[in-house]
Amino acid sequence: MNTEAFITCAVTGVGATTSRSELVPVTPEQIAAAAIEAAQAGAAVAHIHVRDPVTGGPSRDPVLYSEVVERVRASDTDVVLNLTAGMGGDLVLGGVETPLPVNPDQTDLAGATERLEHVRALRPEICTIDCGTMNFAEGDYVMTNTPSILREMARQVRELGVRPEIEVFDTGHLVFAKQLLAEGLIDEPALIQLCLGIPYGAPDDPATLLALVQNLPPGCIFTAFSIGRMQLPYVAMSVLAGGNVRVGLEDNIWLERGVKATNGDLVARAVTILEAMNVRVLGAAETREKLALNGHGG
Repeated sequence: MNTEAFITCAVTGVGATTSRSELVPVTPEQIAAAAIEAAQAGAAVAHIHVRDPVTGGPSRDPVLYSEVVERVRASDTDVVLNLTAGMGGDLVLGGVETPLPVNPDQTDLAGATERLEHVRALRPEICTIDCGTMNFAEGDYVMTNTPSILREMARQVRELGVRPEIEVFDTGHLVFAKQLLAEGLIDEPALIQLCLGIPYGAPDDPATLLALVQNLPPGCIFTAFSIGRMQLPYVAMSVLAGGNVRVGLEDNIWLERGVKATNGDLVARAVTILEAMNVRVLGAAETREKLALNGHGG
């Protein structure tokens, strides 16, 4: 069991949650305010996506990232910024009988350098790397991350001095994460996020969680989370397995049945769960030390 854990708040994501909750932040101002709110509630890390301010849909516009980051930094809020680098790997095929040509309106495939443009410009302390390809949710969508692109992204992130958070959605992703470590493309201690309960990756049952944990690389630091109604139970599950915590509106919009959450609500509930388990919640400074972050850009 981990008795000293940090909390990450994933404040918005890019899923179609805005139609189900008006509390999901959309504009850069709202996303920055959500990150600050999460930090004030006890989150050490804010995981940031950006959205098209008009449609609320997915975006990887560096200008939007810049506005979010500048607003958070200008607030003097002590929080570790973790920017996604997962955008640009969206492949949507043309249909069950005509997979090609791909759907041009929903496919967004970009090379390693382009996917890291905002990371290069803003130098966050952490950025994510989705460590594999999988059928993600329904329809013809494939989350696409080839070994060659992932190796190049890891190499560039390492050169920037940014700590990669390796996102593991299934067992094969963990195998490749260990390969990146063996090749010297990721510095130790490796930071790994176990993402469970997402169709059609690793399910969020305890046996699968423990199987993943037992196959983690030695010395790594990890967080495990699930989505939807299992998000808050996984606050306890993760620390019991030796990990840290992630909550936030990217993965779950409910505080309890019939009660929509804010990011601050979810972080505060996570703090309550952890403190009731006699787990000490780490602040941003202690988390930086634990993860060997360099603090640049803060």
